[in-house]
Amino acid sequence: MLKTRYTIAYVALMTLVVVASNFLVQFPLNAEVAGINLADILTWGAFSYPIAFLITDLTNRQFGPKAARKVVFAGFVVGVTLSFFTSVPRIAIASGSAYLAGQLLDIAVFNRLRRQAWWRAPLVGSLIGSALDTVMFFSLSFAAFFVFLGPNDPFALEAAPILGVFATEAPRWISWAIGDFGVKMIVGLVMLLPYGALMNVLRPTQAARAS
Repeated sequence: MLKTRYTIAYVALMTLVVVASNFLVQFPLNAEVAGINLADILTWGAFSYPIAFLITDLTNRQFGPKAARKVVFAGFVVGVTLSFFTSVPRIAIASGSAYLAGQLLDIAVFNRLRRQAWWRAPLVGSLIGSALDTVMFFSLSFAAFFVFLGPNDPFALEAAPILGVFATEAPRWISWAIGDFGVKMIVGLVMLLPYGALMNVLRPTQAARAS
């Protein structure tokens, strides 16, 4: 019964994060740092989405990988459904595929490292999962090779200085991906604080210890 209540809570939190991220991705971050116009490479969604990894890791720690996968799949259903209503099919496919692959990789890495230093499993799992999520989402969404998923975005494919400041040029979506992953790394480090604070409250169950 306790597991059911906690699982419902984790699913609700994951749903909230997915919905919030889908909404916040529409709003650029209007600021400038070191000559970089952040509005060109970041949206507010980049800050909210990494919280999904915290939810997955807390579920994994407390109840094990099986329960964590259930929470991830619930978020996947919500995310894909919302994406098809709020964006073009290509973005919806990219978003759902990247989310599912990144979260499942995080679960696998976390489970392998769960008996090491307390910070290692959530940090390494979220960073590796975020890297896969970023590569998949931006490639599937904007790379010319994946045109079979939907029309290419000419603006995303235009050559531009990387991050708007380097001499080397690349398709604009490359800068978007770099900026997005940079934020995910920072937020992943910050998420260690609530994870560490909740460790003594959300103790592993027998199923989690046996995994």
